[in-house]
Amino acid sequence: MLNVVALNGRLTADPELRHTGSGTSVTSFTLAVDRNYARAGTERQADFIDIVCWRGTAEFVSKYFHKGQLVAVDGTIQTRSYTDRNENKRKAVEIVANNVHFAESRKSNYGNVDNAPAVQDTPDASTPVSNGDDGDFVEIAGDEDLPF
Repeated sequence: MLNVVALNGRLTADPELRHTGSGTSVTSFTLAVDRNYARAGTERQADFIDIVCWRGTAEFVSKYFHKGQLVAVDGTIQTRSYTDRNENKRKAVEIVANNVHFAESRKSNYGNVDNAPAVQDTPDASTPVSNGDDGDFVEIAGDEDLPF
């Protein structure tokens, strides 16, 4: 079986960190994802997709991501059934995020790099972390110190 989702969209609100009864970190947010097509004479539509993050990924997302920010998410589709307050049976479809990534530069999101958040201090194995690379290459002088 295959259950793989990759999305690129904008956060509709700031993610908020919560904890389960056993102390597990969880956050959920909605991602506005533009459709690939638009009917002639109409504006492009967007789908609003619910995303759930757990543990280190939840903490990372709640700390560094904000409303309007362009993000990339990969994960799996999960469905669940429940009964609402009026005793109606409902079905929820969510994306459980494995990884959440920045999808735009710090500069375009924050105006300048000085206003950008710091890199996460203590990541766990499931948390994506920026390596601090600003995209510039560093020249290495001489070939004798190269490991290959």
